[in-house]
Amino acid sequence: MSKAFTKESESDDEEPEFAALPPGGKNYITPAGFARLKAELLELIDNERPRIVEIVHWAASNGDRSENGDYLYGKKRLREIDRRIRFLTKRLEIAQVSDPAIHHGSEQVFFGATVDYVQANGQRQTVTIVGIDEADSLAGQISWVSPVARALLKAHVGDEVALRTPGGSVMLELLQVSYPAP
Repeated sequence: MSKAFTKESESDDEEPEFAALPPGGKNYITPAGFARLKAELLELIDNERPRIVEIVHWAASNGDRSENGDYLYGKKRLREIDRRIRFLTKRLEIAQVSDPAIHHGSEQVFFGATVDYVQANGQRQTVTIVGIDEADSLAGQISWVSPVARALLKAHVGDEVALRTPGGSVMLELLQVSYPAP
């Protein structure tokens, strides 16, 4: 069998694991998160991919491709870019933009809320509930499908909610809920 019919080994550029959507769930996203993903997609399509295609074309014109680092790296990078473009395109197609500003002034927790809460041990935290594709724990942004967000959703300021953890339930008291201004 010729090499053309064998699967190329992709062990070193395996597709990274992205957060899966809950079955039957929607892909909620804030307007800012949608704009960020769309900007990344356009950057890849308009700038990054054409630049790498040009490098690969130049490297291929140099002759022997088997030992040409520019060619090999360029082809690998093209696969990564194409994979990310496919992912972003699919996610943006199914995204349901939900503007948290419509809840401005509310004391109930909905998607897009920034919530201050205190745990039973006195540890205070602030989190913002955002979409799966825009969650960033270092910035205090958690996905709406995370256990903490699920415990907080629909609660009001002053409520105590139970967060189920592997070590048992932890009580969280809501101190403040805020939304961006419209």
